[in-house]
Amino acid sequence: MRHLTTLRAGLSALLVVGAWATIGPASASAADDALPAATRAATAAPQPASDGLLAAMGKDFGLTPAQVRTRLAAEKTATAKEPAARRAAGASYGGSWFDAGTGRLTVGVTDARAAAAVRAAGADVELVAHTQRALDRAKSGIDALAAPDGVASWHVDAEAGSVVVNVVAASAKDEEVRSFLAEARATGPVTVRQVAAAPRTFAAGTVGGDPYYTGNVRCSIGFSVYGGFVTAGHCARAGASVRGWDGSAIGNFQGSTFPGDDYAWVNVANGWWTVPVVLGWGTISDQLVRGSAEAPIGASICRSGSTTHWHCGTVLAKNETVNYSQGAVYQMTKTNVCAEGGDSGGSFISGDQAQGVTSGGWGNCSTGGETWHQPINEILNRYGLRLHTA
Repeated sequence: MRHLTTLRAGLSALLVVGAWATIGPASASAADDALPAATRAATAAPQPASDGLLAAMGKDFGLTPAQVRTRLAAEKTATAKEPAARRAAGASYGGSWFDAGTGRLTVGVTDARAAAAVRAAGADVELVAHTQRALDRAKSGIDALAAPDGVASWHVDAEAGSVVVNVVAASAKDEEVRSFLAEARATGPVTVRQVAAAPRTFAAGTVGGDPYYTGNVRCSIGFSVYGGFVTAGHCARAGASVRGWDGSAIGNFQGSTFPGDDYAWVNVANGWWTVPVVLGWGTISDQLVRGSAEAPIGASICRSGSTTHWHCGTVLAKNETVNYSQGAVYQMTKTNVCAEGGDSGGSFISGDQAQGVTSGGWGNCSTGGETWHQPINEILNRYGLRLHTA
């Protein structure tokens, strides 16, 4: 790859070295004093939160920079406690989620006798009617059904104690949708919700000046791995060649799956190299990637993509099956972060932890919408890849 000297070059591809900001410790505040000791300690440590990130999240969440720092620290604490709290719940585990109101992790249990052990692990407890295993079993039964176009997606909702099936409002009364819902209810507890539109993938036709192209399709780079980067599977099939923003060759799709899953990875050659960075596109400083700890439901999450650049929102659901027109995709994470065509494959990140690659959704960044991503750890395990971290 030829030498790049302009600011545009520095911001245009994840594989080109970007500006790495050094983040200092958060300042103390009255809000910090109200936090538990473990969270205060996390707040006092260096945080992956530049002034730009604090401002971007503040805009999307309606929070002050101090409140964003407090939330990020609380989410980091909740993420760290989730594995131990899940183990403490044992067979009665009924799912977990981050409560933005309390700033704490909540774990559902079906047996009150497990509550003390869960609290000892640092989580709040809520009694629920069904275990996570039972709800997952019901969802698997729905996965086996043939879903009509009017059914957008379905996922386990631990707080609701059921499998939530999302139906496009305009199709809610269609006979095939009603028939599908009747079959779905036979698998276990089901709640039906209406959504504004059907999901679609976010690939786009060729437009100049964006991260990568394959054929006449533009998509976005997800995360650097040693030897390449991960992205969305619907962008191209294995073997397809990839060009960078400047038209120079990067490499080829080494593996790609869609539908069923929506992930792929591309090798890096021809003078390109990898760095553990997610682009801030001038909205915020480029963000370092330090790991891939999975954020809980309810946690904040941000997305970087080549069309709409940087936006933030909340994790709404996990293990959701999304019914695209091309076929169903399983084990997706749903967020209320917006996206548009060309953002496919781009990065979802929570703090400094990689979360997944953008798949698709509905809506846009003018009126809002929802977007799904394929979890990063699943992609790494599938292809035997190692995330490039700082």
